Parts: sequence; C-alpha cells; structure tokens
Amino acid sequence: MADLPEHASPKAARILAAAGELLLDRGSKGVTIAEVAKRAHIGKGTVYLYWKTKEDLLLGLVCRDFLAMADEAIAAVTADPDLARPSRLCPRMLRTATERRFVSGLRSGDDHLLGVLADDPRSAELLAALGPDAVMADVLPIWRDHGLARTDWPLAEQALALHALTTGFAAAAVRPPRLPVDDPERVLAAAVTALLGPEQAGPEQVASAAAEGIRHLVAGRALALEVISPGA
Repeated sequence: MADLPEHASPKAARILAAAGELLLDRGSKGVTIAEVAKRAHIGKGTVYLYWKTKEDLLLGLVCRDFLAMADEAIAAVTADPDLARPSRLCPRMLRTATERRFVSGLRSGDDHLLGVLADDPRSAELLAALGPDAVMADVLPIWRDHGLARTDWPLAEQALALHALTTGFAAAAVRPPRLPVDDPERVLAAAVTALLGPEQAGPEQVASAAAEGIRHLVAGRALALEVISPGA
C-alpha cells in the first residue's frame, strides 16, 4: 500500500489541514474546493492532483480520523496487553471515538457535519471496519474464547446487548443524565462486567486476546486504507 499523499507532500498536508478546518467550521455543504485551495495557499487545480472530488477529499479526512484511532488503540494495547480486557477496552474505545469529531460524526450520522458523506457506501465500509461498535462486536468472540466474556448466552444476543449498552453510554455523553456521575467511565466498566460476566482469564489468556485484537485492528486499518486508496 502506497503512503498517503501528505506523507511526502507538504501541499497535500496543507490541503487536508485547510479542508479539516472548513469542515468543522461550516459542515460539508459549506466547503468548496476553491475555498480549500485559498486557505491552503495553493491553486485550485493542485487539489485535484490529489483528490478527484470534494467528497473524496472530505471522506479522506474522516477516514484518517478512523485510522488515527486504530493506530492509537494498536499502540496502547501493544504497550499494555491488559487493556484488551472488556472493562478497560470498551471505555477507552468510546472515549477515543467521542474525542475524534469525524468518527463521532459518522457514527451518529451528523448531517450538518458530513451531509451526503454519511450515506456514502464507503462510509458504511469504514464503520464496519473500524467503527467502535463494530470493533467491540468483532472482538466479542475473542473475549469469549479467552475467558473474558461469558459463553452461556447466544453470541448474537450478547453482541446486541453490548451494542445497546455502549451506544447508550455514548448518547449519555452528549446529553448527560439528570443525576450526574463523577466518573462515567468507571460506571461503564462496571456495566460491561455485569453484562459480560466476571473476567476469568489469566495473564496468558489476556495476552493472547490482546494479540488477536491487534490483528483484527490491523486488518480493519488495511480495509480503511482501501476505502480511500483512489484518493490517496
């Protein structure tokens, strides 16, 4: 896979920075290639050397947010395999997704921010590859295989319950409940344990689960790169 254009081109990096600022300021409908070029201090035609359409450019921004989130998770779990435990990984994934504006926007279907990008088939591929909900659902069988989640519940039903739990906590982060909580992540960790059962795995099982989870993230990262490869 070839490097992304900004790795070798300062102009491409400026284009991405300018497009990102405009997208956050105005939403996708308020961004034009001409304004991106003006803010990046380049000619309009230069943008088209790297991205064929405005949609390719903006979707590339969103995709890079997902890639950065995956890279952070891979680095963190590699450094500390114990992060692969459900009670630690779920809160971390949700926090990271919330902090990344384009990830949270695509996840919630933010029409003002993303407009038609939310309905782009490539966006669906991106969410399926690296969306936090998809990652946790895909990692669930790994947890079950390594003593980190109960196995006396059908996988599909357990995955649905986990999805409902995590999306509910994500919604609560946007609209806090009437009764405030000092440490929502601690509550989420406890809720995940209550849902999936006590973690019975020993250090070797946790390390094995971490390695499998990292392989899953690496595969998702490759799929995400494929989504934007025409523009990269």
